[in-house]
Amino acid sequence: MTATPIRALFALAASSLLLAGCASNKIQESMTYDFGPAAPLQGAAPASAPANIAALVVMDFTGPSALENERMFYRLAYADALQARTYAHARWANEPLQMLTQRVKARLAQSGMKVLSATDASTGVPLLRVEVDDFVHAFSGVSQSEGQITLRASLFNDHRLLDQRTFTRTTPAPSADAPGGARALAASTDAVASDILAWLATVDTRKR
Repeated sequence: MTATPIRALFALAASSLLLAGCASNKIQESMTYDFGPAAPLQGAAPASAPANIAALVVMDFTGPSALENERMFYRLAYADALQARTYAHARWANEPLQMLTQRVKARLAQSGMKVLSATDASTGVPLLRVEVDDFVHAFSGVSQSEGQITLRASLFNDHRLLDQRTFTRTTPAPSADAPGGARALAASTDAVASDILAWLATVDTRKR
């Protein structure tokens, strides 16, 4: 075998090792995100549970099928607002609908409210249903983005609709990437939870 083919084989082997290393790095760069620990309640939400609602049944949140998996979505509003894209090397630790359900439950319980599940439902206990319309890392520019959440909350008592409210929160992302989007969406989720808690305090739950 001549020197040239030998050098070619060495070059091919080196290239293969380099590509394998890159692939390994990509696997290592794959990150999983959640909302992090729930910090103390802030803002307009009351410091304690609403006096009118001592206990509340919170149903699992519903929403688009795209939120029933762990993919992290982003949208380039400045380029094509109709196309939802996914991060290749970042994912949620759980389905966003489940994460949102658990976070809001945690926030309500944090206020002192007794939070019940559907299996604990009983007569006279108000029931909260939430439908998520949007949960996305939205880019309004190449380097400017926000964590956007829009959801509709409905409060029932004995199958009677007491009130319904739509909530939207947009939080600027600290960076134009998956970590920044995760932080912004976590902040928007906490803000919406505080909004829901403040709203519940205003609803008249008395039987008519």
